[in-house]
Amino acid sequence: MKLLNIVGARPNFMKIAPIIHALNNYNRSANRPIEHLLVHTGQHYDDKMSRLFFDDLNIPKPDIDLEVGSGSHAEQTAEIMKRFEKICLKECPTHILVVGDVNSTIACALTASKLGIKIVHVEAGLRSFDRTMPEEINRILTDAISDYLFITEKSAEENLLSEGISKEKIFFVGNVMIDTLLSHKERAKDSKILNQLGLKNGSCASDYCVLTLHRPSNVDEKKNFENILYALNEISRRLPIIFPVHPRTRKKIEDFGFAKYFSQKPKVTEQGIYSIEPLGYLDFLSLMSEAKIVLTDSGGIQEETTILGVPCITLRNNTERPVTVTDGTNIIAGTEKENIIEKSLSVLNSSKKDISKTPPFWDGKASKRIVDALATL
Repeated sequence: MKLLNIVGARPNFMKIAPIIHALNNYNRSANRPIEHLLVHTGQHYDDKMSRLFFDDLNIPKPDIDLEVGSGSHAEQTAEIMKRFEKICLKECPTHILVVGDVNSTIACALTASKLGIKIVHVEAGLRSFDRTMPEEINRILTDAISDYLFITEKSAEENLLSEGISKEKIFFVGNVMIDTLLSHKERAKDSKILNQLGLKNGSCASDYCVLTLHRPSNVDEKKNFENILYALNEISRRLPIIFPVHPRTRKKIEDFGFAKYFSQKPKVTEQGIYSIEPLGYLDFLSLMSEAKIVLTDSGGIQEETTILGVPCITLRNNTERPVTVTDGTNIIAGTEKENIIEKSLSVLNSSKKDISKTPPFWDGKASKRIVDALATL
């Protein structure tokens, strides 16, 4: 086996890191080592969205960097395919491993499929059943052409079987994102981010909310974005909201003239919405771990808050990760301001601490299960 591991966007880094570590651990004592290379498409290319995560997660420097950069969905996908095809023809891999649902995932999978290279999809089978989401299209198409599908929750198997995918291709291994979280949780406690933001006095952290917002349906339409900001402004009267801003979201804030919604103070001293630069993995994990509540439109954060036991309000009408609702701390609030305010204040007013269950196989060993399965192929 010769394996190309593909990363492109920040969510991929948390998923690929434990797999690379598990491959290296396996190879130290294996009779048949698995040759593997790391390919970075460059979909996220700036330091705050890329290099910081490589450093925090101890991911080796990519063996190959396609340096694709930004562009429309079509431009980015096409450019990745053009550049990745040349890599496949040069390196002659037997398999590629793709994670998640970003443009790099589908672009590299399509390229490999047409070259007769086997495809391994980690985090397969997740479905929001909302085809207006670009990620949903990427998920469905990647699963349809993958040879081996590694799933994080049982609902994913039901989805794949209903789409006609053979049960023999499906492996229930758990969640590699949680492998990363559990292995870095202690290190995150050494982060100074709470002190830097003025959220910690001695050993005691202030009450605050964490926000992430980047999906096109939420931030690309001025009316939708302002509707959400109105709700956030109301919530921020109860406790400050810390918002590490994705670069594309920051551009929309500038384009729409929404800077008025955000506090301009460098440290958190009172109520309000505080926009800050994107954070590295350890700083963000530290910030999220101590939060009173997290508001997000990110799928991965729904999973992480479930393991951390932090209430999560999802600013979407659906989730492709239903186990975070049934077994976790996730609440789907939608995008209407009244619902966001109601769900958030309900959590903040509750004196009862919800104890989430741990979904099956979210135990820090998913990456080892994946490598053990790969070794049998």
